Amino acid sequence: MVILYDRYNLPEDIFEIIFSTKQQKIVAKLLIRYMKENGREIGKTEMSLFATKLHEGELISVLDEAPFKGKKVKISYNKRQFYDRILTPMKSMGMVNYDLYTKKYKISNKFNKDMMRIGLMWLQEIEKPVYDLEKGKK
Repeated sequence: MVILYDRYNLPEDIFEIIFSTKQQKIVAKLLIRYMKENGREIGKTEMSLFATKLHEGELISVLDEAPFKGKKVKISYNKRQFYDRILTPMKSMGMVNYDLYTKKYKISNKFNKDMMRIGLMWLQEIEKPVYDLEKGKK
């Protein structure tokens, strides 16, 4: 997944930086809230139930998004798209971790560690000496 952002117009909400649509942002926030409510981890069955509720439009939540702020709203999102566009990118970026042995999804801090590592990679890049292509040396 590619994250493009404008550092001069950085939104307050991390989900706005990561997800391209408002609906994806809402669903990702709901997933993290659901996981927090369940001890920061959920099993495969709970994840499937969450995705099914979304798919069938049975998930009801109070949103903090305008024009729905403070209102109970039914949320609907395709199950396959939930796994493809929400959960899989969150796993690949290190926001959510799946443990194969315990069969649990957990909120992870690997995303933060990777962002710090990327920042260090940039610092190393700008400190590298210039390579002269014509002479073949630095």
